[in-house]
Amino acid sequence: MLDAGNGSFSRLLQFVHHCDLRAAIITHLHPDHYADLYVLRRATVAALKRGMRHRRVVLFLPSEPAQVFKELAAFSDAFEVVPVDSLPEEVVPPGVRVHVASVGAVRLFFLPACHSLPAYSVGVEGSGYLVYSGDTAPTEELAALASEAGIFLCEATGLDGDADFVQGRHMTARQAGALARRAEVRELIITHFFPEYDLAALKAQAEAGYRGRVELAVEGDTYFLY
Repeated sequence: MLDAGNGSFSRLLQFVHHCDLRAAIITHLHPDHYADLYVLRRATVAALKRGMRHRRVVLFLPSEPAQVFKELAAFSDAFEVVPVDSLPEEVVPPGVRVHVASVGAVRLFFLPACHSLPAYSVGVEGSGYLVYSGDTAPTEELAALASEAGIFLCEATGLDGDADFVQGRHMTARQAGALARRAEVRELIITHFFPEYDLAALKAQAEAGYRGRVELAVEGDTYFLY
């Protein structure tokens, strides 16, 4: 599970049973990215008591801000908590230094992001390669991590007119498209936009930056990774 924002647990249940969830990744400790950990915790504790689960969910998350981390790390009845910054570092092609971990046959790459809190972008390598930007301003390191990704799930918080407001913390849709173009990703899906925004305008600006077709993240959609 990549981030656990408000309502995400109920959406998850439409596709898999929560007992099949082996790990969760929280890219940073803003509530809109971890709020449903409280729901997941209750479900996991109940499943462990009933014998429906036989191990806790591995939870990867930043160790800062310390107060929030301490609160979530106390949920050891449900989670095996792994601070991302405690993971070993490795240089992965094309020369990006990341923290690395594995969940079964899936490898995880954690790249420090450019945000208002300690945050990470995540590469997920298994039968294909997915990169999730998390919340971040555009960086060359993220473009390198996303190089030739099958799917790049990228935040697009604002329109062109929001560039000054999001600078150093987020991306505009056009910036997300331009970064995806530099990375030569196969498919760009943008997310993290405000619901009152004109989605057609966001899509158009992302496509102008990408110079290709862009998908808008839609709740309930399924994407195939090759």
